[in-house]
Parts: sequence; structure tokens; C-alpha cells
Amino acid sequence: MPAIVLLLPFLLIRFGLLSFLSKSALARAAHFAPMANGEKAAYYIYQSANLAILGTAFFVKIKLDFSWLTFAGIIFYGLGLILCAAAMLDFAGASGTTFCTRGLYSLSRHPMYLAYFVCFLGIAGLTKSVLFLVCVLVFQVSVHWIILAEERECLAAFGETYRAYCKKVRRYL
Repeated sequence: MPAIVLLLPFLLIRFGLLSFLSKSALARAAHFAPMANGEKAAYYIYQSANLAILGTAFFVKIKLDFSWLTFAGIIFYGLGLILCAAAMLDFAGASGTTFCTRGLYSLSRHPMYLAYFVCFLGIAGLTKSVLFLVCVLVFQVSVHWIILAEERECLAAFGETYRAYCKKVRRYL
């Protein structure tokens, strides 16, 4: 069975659930902060990695066996979907005039990106595909630069309130 089957629940949560909960939240989640210098390259790498993950998922197959990699893949994939749904619920419940600080956002400033990474790692484990794993790692490294741009935009928009939030809540975990 192709790995794209595993991406379908993720895509339904990421886009379908968020759209169902709040059209404005879907638009906010699709917004990219202005990029500076090297961040622009990271943005293109990020978009390319997204396409590579999607494209690779059509060709790699799910390989279920009794290995530790399969069990880890199941755990990471399931946890990633749960984290993604929870992040979407939290994000959709926040007003568009401030940044989200409730739920998972009280533990991580970027739980959506964290959820994507955990879910994609699970898929890499379930497919045992080094190519898929490389795409996920490139995705995650490029995400860091996207996050830096987002945080700079939030600092400009929310000032000291966001700075205090950054001191209290870690960027990832």
C-alpha cells in the first residue's frame, strides 16, 4: 500500500479540520511571514520538501512487520496526528488579533510544525524509506528558518507581550 494513504488523514486534519473549525484560522495558518535573506532560500527549500514528501508518498510503500521501526512508526504517526488535531483546535479557537497561547501553545510556540515532523517521522518508520526520511529532515531544517521569520513578525506585531511569551514557552519542546 502506498504511503500516500498515511498522508490523507494528516491532510484532512491539517486542511479539512481547520477549514471546518474556522475559515479565518485556515487563512492565518496559510500566511507566511516576510522572509529576509537566507530565509527566502529556506522558504523555497521548505516548499520543495513539501512537494518531495507528497510525491515520494505516492511511490514508497508501507512495510509493516514486527520490527522496532514499525512500532516506533505507528507510535510517532498516531501521536503526530493527535498533536496536529490538538494544535488545529487550539489555533482555530484563538482570535486573529493576537497569537495563540492556549493548549499546546502553552507548551510549544510552534506545535503545528512539531506535529508535522512527528507524523512524518512516523511515516518514514512505517515505510522504512531513507528517501522519505531525507525529505522529512530537509523539511524540518527549512522549517526552522520559516519559524524565525514568523517569530520576528510576531515580535514586531505584539512586542513585549510576545517577548514574555517566548521567555516562558520554548520554541519546540
